[in-house]
Amino acid sequence: MRVAIVILFIILTSINDVWAQCAMCRASLENNVSNGNPGIALGINFGIMYLFVTPYIAIGVIAFLWFRTSKENARK
Repeated sequence: MRVAIVILFIILTSINDVWAQCAMCRASLENNVSNGNPGIALGINFGIMYLFVTPYIAIGVIAFLWFRTSKENARK
């Protein structure tokens, strides 16, 4: 389980091209960054990554609990 978490962390921190948005949002954010205001772009990128990762974490927790419960039931 630790290996999977470490691999997921490495993948999420090493991806640079995933930080893309729709064309209109991207143009607006690039304009803000070029004017010296990167805060909005970083906030939107964080929100996109949060929405992307959250379902996978939830499924992983459910799968872990299911696996643990099935192992306990198999021992009985």
